[in-house]
Order: sequence, then structure tokens, then C-alpha cells
Amino acid sequence: MVREKVTVSTRTLQWKCVESKIDSKRLYYGRFILSPLMKGQADTIGIAMRRALLGEIEGTCITRVKFQNVFHEYSTLTGIQESIHEIIMNLKEIVLRSNLYGTCDASICVGGPGYVTARDIILPPYVEIVDNTQHIARLTEPINLHIGLEIERNRGYFIKIPHNFQDGSYPIDAVFMPVRNVNHSIHSYGNGNEKQEILFLEIWTNGSLTPKEALHEASRNLIDLFIPFLYKDKDEENLPLEDNQHMVPLSPFTFHEKLDKVQKNKIALKSIFIDQSELSPRVYNCLIRSNIYTLLDLMNKSQEDLMQIEHFRLEDVKEILAVLEKHFAIFLPKKKF
Repeated sequence: MVREKVTVSTRTLQWKCVESKIDSKRLYYGRFILSPLMKGQADTIGIAMRRALLGEIEGTCITRVKFQNVFHEYSTLTGIQESIHEIIMNLKEIVLRSNLYGTCDASICVGGPGYVTARDIILPPYVEIVDNTQHIARLTEPINLHIGLEIERNRGYFIKIPHNFQDGSYPIDAVFMPVRNVNHSIHSYGNGNEKQEILFLEIWTNGSLTPKEALHEASRNLIDLFIPFLYKDKDEENLPLEDNQHMVPLSPFTFHEKLDKVQKNKIALKSIFIDQSELSPRVYNCLIRSNIYTLLDLMNKSQEDLMQIEHFRLEDVKEILAVLEKHFAIFLPKKKF
């Protein structure tokens, strides 16, 4: 049972997980409540959370498959029970979990006869398979099967483009959404002006993350979307709406016009969390484990300090330097003076 409290005005909001279960490796369920809420607030939060859970959380999928000596998707190969199309459909069902940033390659190299399952996929260390038992193909003769795979971390849907097949390479329709379904319901209690509400959230995931993890990530993503509205520039206060209406950026990390002011304002730097950046999940997790949460925390470190972080590589430091230079024109010193 998980309980968290946050005080808003004179009310203490409390959320907790009231039910959690694993139906299978690819189906997790969680039920959460948030209360007490004022009339109308439960619906506002419920709708926003549902959209964020379904559309804002990233997942990992196989997005392209490459075969040797295959001319079209509906070909059949001697010694393989399934057609190429059936193999592609089986690969589409594989659920992955990763700290991947962008895309990477994987492969299958097996000899027959025998069954080919997800366990036979050769993956980079930062990608893992949720259910290794997923069937891919059956080899009925002593032949070798070689398949190249492209894996991507993204969000939403990826629809393959018709006729975008080249050199035996076929794109796959990918559903990156790790949250399979979300329901929210509201229970009202009290009388008249004292009426309050309880929000119930039900979350189903594909096993690549738990419902609780999905709830936390969706909440962070919603907060990130609203942070730009917290910034106020005195130079813009007196501008007419027509001149000022496009000044709010989608993310503070794309707001180049205020870079100099942000650098000088420690309060603002302390309000910008590193999960709003373009850092890869692996780098982000290493920084969090080292208690580096905000841009201000990061600016207090030198390049030498970053290299001392556990599991950090030179490429990770270069990634951080590139993000800081690109979005804030900030340069970390090699050593502390």
C-alpha cells in the first residue's frame, strides 16, 4: 500500500495505491485514488492524466526487420513454417523495456530445426525483453536464419509507409504506448458547498513498466508542459497580446531568447529539472542517483566531477556538455577552481 500526502491550502491531498496485480508478464494492473478534491477537480485531473498516460509516456518497439534474400513481405522461405509476413507479425508482439535514446540494432542468428523465440534475439545491454517466450518462427529443416532488427524508443504510434521496402528491409507498425488502457471514475460525498470528490484511476500496462511508474512519469510530463507558464519577463508584460501571444515556448529548453537571464537567475535554474532536457534515460538515471536533480545542481559540477559518477563514460559527459551548450550556452569547467 502506497500513501503520499501534499498540502494544498487547508486541505491535505492524499493518494494511494488500493490494488495492484500482475495478470501476466505483459499485463500489469493498478488502481489508485486521490482525495479530497473540490467539486470539478477530479474530472479535470482524471482527463489530463488519462491523456498523459496514453500519449506522453515513451515505450520501446521493433520498428524495422531485415531479411536476407527476401523480395517481398509475403515471401516464404524453404525450411521455415511461417511466411515472412507471419514472422513480422510475431516480432511486432514482442514487448521491450529499455533506457535507449533514439534507435539501436539487434539481430537473430539461429540454426534449425527448432523453434525461434524472443529469447534468441541478441540485444544491446540497455534493452531487455519482457516476455522471452514470444514465438517468432519454427525451423523445420537444418537451415540458418538471420534477421536484422531496428529498435526504437518513442511515443505514440509509428505507421509503416507502404512500399517503403528496400534490400529486404521492412518497417513494422509500432505501438510505443506502454500503457494499454486507463479508466477514471469519481465518487462524490458531502452536502452543498462542502461537497468533495475522490478520483479513482485504473491503469493497465504491458509489463515494460508498472502502473505506479507510469503514473509518476505521466505526472512529470504534465508538470513539464506547464513550467513555461511560470516564467515571466518584465520586458513582455506591457506588450499587446498580438505581439506577445507566441512568446511562451513549448519547453524552457527551447527558449533561447532568455538564455542570458536564466544563467544569471539561480532561482530559475533551481526550478528547471534535468528530466526536462534531452538527456538520454541512462545519463538521467546516473545523475539522479548522484543527487543531481536541477540545472543548478549540474552547473555546480565540473567535467572532472561528472567523470567520478558511477557508471559514467566520457560519451555521457560529452552528451551533457552538448545539451548545456545547445540550449543554455553554458560551459562546464574541466576542473573546479
